[in-house]
Amino acid sequence: MHSVMLQRTPFSRARARMVYLDWNATTPLAEQVVLAMNEATQVGWANPASVHGSGRRARAFVENARAAVGRLAALDPRDAVLTSGGTEANNLALRAAFPERRGVLVISALEHPSVSRTAEALADEGVELLVLPANPEGTVDLDELRRVLEARSGDVRLISVQAVNHETGVIQPIPGIVELAARFGVLLHSDAVQAAGRLAVELWRGADLVTIASHKLRGPKGVGALATKCGIKVQPVLQGGAQERGIRPGTQDPIACAGFAAALDRASSGPLRYLALAPLRDRLEAELSSLGGKVNGRGPRAPHVLNVSFAGWLGPELCAAVDLEGVCVSSGAACSAGTADPSPVLTAMLGVERARSAVRISLGDATTELDIVEALSVFERVLARARPSRAG
Repeated sequence: MHSVMLQRTPFSRARARMVYLDWNATTPLAEQVVLAMNEATQVGWANPASVHGSGRRARAFVENARAAVGRLAALDPRDAVLTSGGTEANNLALRAAFPERRGVLVISALEHPSVSRTAEALADEGVELLVLPANPEGTVDLDELRRVLEARSGDVRLISVQAVNHETGVIQPIPGIVELAARFGVLLHSDAVQAAGRLAVELWRGADLVTIASHKLRGPKGVGALATKCGIKVQPVLQGGAQERGIRPGTQDPIACAGFAAALDRASSGPLRYLALAPLRDRLEAELSSLGGKVNGRGPRAPHVLNVSFAGWLGPELCAAVDLEGVCVSSGAACSAGTADPSPVLTAMLGVERARSAVRISLGDATTELDIVEALSVFERVLARARPSRAG
């Protein structure tokens, strides 16, 4: 009787500990966030719209989150709308400027899909959409924006430019855009989801409408905010109750709000923690470049993000290969996962070939030097193998 030897495969091999380098997609809950949410479950489980004592205790968690949003965004918390996250906040922000579906909306070719697709939907409804091209460095050209505003003075109602690009980590020139928007009397929306709690507020503050998401701040998923300057009327996307001043009907989650508030308070010291990641990111960049990687986005960058392309690989295949070795990275925005199309952001910057072969690596405030050492070891092993396909 012959014994059967099972062939070992990557799936049967014992995996090393997980190295998580996809912090731009989402972040693990911080300890103080978990504690705040656990405490809130004991007293904040009631409907925050109820007028009895239990409802008022639940309502306090909602209002604490709103106040924390105001502190971080330097805007009046009374003008902050709590949402289900960044995507809903971006939808509300763009639609706020076009209640009659007339006028010009200016965005960049670098925006998150929740902005670009909302802009396209508004264009289908009658709004004129102008898309600023991306330069190879991954930033918005302020001179091009100025020319657009000069040519269409009086027509442009809203500019929407993210503070930090979600794929490359490139920091956009928000202070310069704030100045141009003020000069031409145009509203400015900035998606600060990837900037809040990671960069100094001076780099992204000053917009008329600001989007923040809890789960990028080590808070819970399912909650975020749109903070606006006083006097901006936000139109509801959904119909229903009078919650959030009728802008966002539906019962708020006090438990999630408790976690969001804790994450926002923690975010005040976040820029220092993220600045300390720059040497680790720079080491990754240097060593992956020596293995043939080409860095995507040479503009000023957040200290924790690296986007790199490897010729001969498709980004999703390389991500899958290193995942089998215990390293979590991504090939683009998490909301675009599963699509066959290359990143529109990288395509606009550097062309289809570079976009198809790109991998995004993003560190977080719990990333260690050991994580970087192990990740580099995995990339070196995987990249040494035969290329699985041509990227183009």
